Amino acid sequence: MTSRGRFITLEGVDGAGKSTHTVWIADFLRARGLDVVSTREPGGTPLGEKLRALVLADPMGLDTETLLMFAARCEHARLVIEPALARGAWVVCDRYTDATYAYQGGGRGLGAERIAVLEDWMRAGQPDRTWLFDVPLEVARARLADARQPDRFEREGAAFFERTRAAYHARAAANPDRIRIVDSTRSIAEVRAALEAGLRDLLEQGA
Repeated sequence: MTSRGRFITLEGVDGAGKSTHTVWIADFLRARGLDVVSTREPGGTPLGEKLRALVLADPMGLDTETLLMFAARCEHARLVIEPALARGAWVVCDRYTDATYAYQGGGRGLGAERIAVLEDWMRAGQPDRTWLFDVPLEVARARLADARQPDRFEREGAAFFERTRAAYHARAAANPDRIRIVDSTRSIAEVRAALEAGLRDLLEQGA
């Protein structure tokens, strides 16, 4: 019987630097002979990518935004994440449910209660490990200044990102065994050394 794979997520405010390391983590695991699926949220499926484009560009109410996030996630879990884990693959995902708690729950002020209802309704499984890439607001903003045309989240003001970051930290405090905070102001080499240590720990647990 094939053992279930591992589910890894990367989180952080826009500009925290997590996307820089997503490909590296997948390559690190593939180099050790593992079947790896690298994906992202919102998105990850053809329908999810269409919903992503809407959410990132079109003005909409908070309830609509949150429901679209979970609609994309439901499809993503059904078609990509769960089948991969069931066959023994490792899934590396750029954002997952923690992002909804942080952005919609914290940044937009929806709160956690209604998000928890949606999470329970779709029976979203928890990742085995989440790395939260953390930087001060001014660092994140400086990094975004050099980016492509910003989406409607990236155009939000400082207060929005402070609330989002605070919500992420609250999630980490409530889930210390799963969520590990990474100081993303450090050099890429230093961050990857910390990630490698965590990945080796997960590999040993699965041995």
